[in-house]
Amino acid sequence: MSIKIIGAGFPRTGTTTLKRSLEMLGFNRVYHMKELLVNPHNLHYWKTLSETGDTDWEGLYKGYDATVDFPGYPWYKEHMKRYPDAKVILTVRDFEAWYKSVDSTVYRAGPQTPGEKIKMMGKLLFSARARNVVKCIKFFKKTFFAGELSGNFEDKAHAKKVWEGHLAEVQRFVPEEKLLVYDVRDGWAPLCKFLGVEEPTDTLPHLNKKENFKEMLPKLMKGEMA
Repeated sequence: MSIKIIGAGFPRTGTTTLKRSLEMLGFNRVYHMKELLVNPHNLHYWKTLSETGDTDWEGLYKGYDATVDFPGYPWYKEHMKRYPDAKVILTVRDFEAWYKSVDSTVYRAGPQTPGEKIKMMGKLLFSARARNVVKCIKFFKKTFFAGELSGNFEDKAHAKKVWEGHLAEVQRFVPEEKLLVYDVRDGWAPLCKFLGVEEPTDTLPHLNKKENFKEMLPKLMKGEMA
């Protein structure tokens, strides 16, 4: 099976909405950070990709038609090399809204208070699965916050420069005919036109808002697809 859609957008740009939308349009399965948290034993594929620029693509994407969000987006160029016929979707949103969303969700993912940290330590002590999930979260934070954002996310001006640089680089690198710059607020029309499919009668779903992020994370930690 070959990847048909490559998501190049940062986390918190409507990637969960895009995942569900693609599935509604008939794409078999769409890889997303949720898949990695539910199956943390697959982290080795991504570490190999990050270290070598290549991986066991067949093993990683068995049964999948598309990939969006982290962990795929940082290596969209490597994905394009592997899947030259795939189309690329760059999800975007207003920077201020994105920054606020990241700051209130993934930037603060994990225990914050002393009590929460003690509780987490207990889980890690007795659960191999929890330890593996934490490794995935650390890989994300190392790649995105320490790497992409140079450990300086709290400097909003720096974060904006990185944000704008990523958008510009994707649009520079990806051939225009293969790229859709997509704001999920625009609904089905641009997405379906780009993919050459009919628009569904159902409303485009808007998922994973910051209000339900904290409810979703514990489920994923347990291996439940939220």
